[in-house]
Amino acid sequence: MIRRAVISVSDKTGIVDFAKELAAMGVEILSTGGTAKSMREGGVAVVEVSDYTGFPEMMDGRVKTLHPRIHGGLLCRRSNPKDMEDCAKQGIGMIDMLVVNLYPFEATIAKPNVSFDEAIENIDIGGPAMLRAASKNFQDVVVVTDPADYAVVLAEMKASGGSVSRATKLRLAQKVFAHTGRYDTMIAGYLAKIVEQNA
Repeated sequence: MIRRAVISVSDKTGIVDFAKELAAMGVEILSTGGTAKSMREGGVAVVEVSDYTGFPEMMDGRVKTLHPRIHGGLLCRRSNPKDMEDCAKQGIGMIDMLVVNLYPFEATIAKPNVSFDEAIENIDIGGPAMLRAASKNFQDVVVVTDPADYAVVLAEMKASGGSVSRATKLRLAQKVFAHTGRYDTMIAGYLAKIVEQNA
C-alpha cells in the first residue's frame, strides 16, 4: 500500500497530474525545490523534504535528500523486524514510492560552449542515490524514473486499492539501474574527453 511518496524531477512532464492522482488516493507527497513549487502551483499539497527531515537544504541544494529519514524510509525492509525496529527507534517513516529523474547532464553537455563548471554542477548525486536505494528495495518501494510509466502505476493502484504488483516493481527497478548506468557512463565519457584535452 502506497502511503508516502518522494517526488523530485527535472523533467516535469505530467508530474502535476500524476501527483494529483496520488494525493486523491491519500498519498502524502514529499518534494524539493522546483518540483514542490510546480506541484503547489498546480494545487497539490506538498511537504518540503527539509521540513520532513528537520534539516535545511544547503550548499546550493547539493545536500537535501541525503538524509537518514529519506534513505532509511527507502531502504527499510518491511519484512525484516530489525529494520522496522531501527526505524521505530529513530523515528523514520516508510517511503513507499520514489519518483525521480536526474539533472539533465546530457542536455547540458550538448550545449555549445558549455563550461566545465556548468557540466559538473549538472551531475546529480542525491537522485541516483535515492533511485538505487529504492530499486534495491523494490519489493517494498515503487520507483519511477520515466514519465511514460505514470499511467501504468496509477492504473495498478486504482485497480488494487493503492498497491503495485511485484512484477511491475521489478520491471521499474531494472529500468532504473539501466538509466543510472547510462547516466554514469555518459559522465565518465565526458570526463575522459576532458582528460584527453588536458593531457
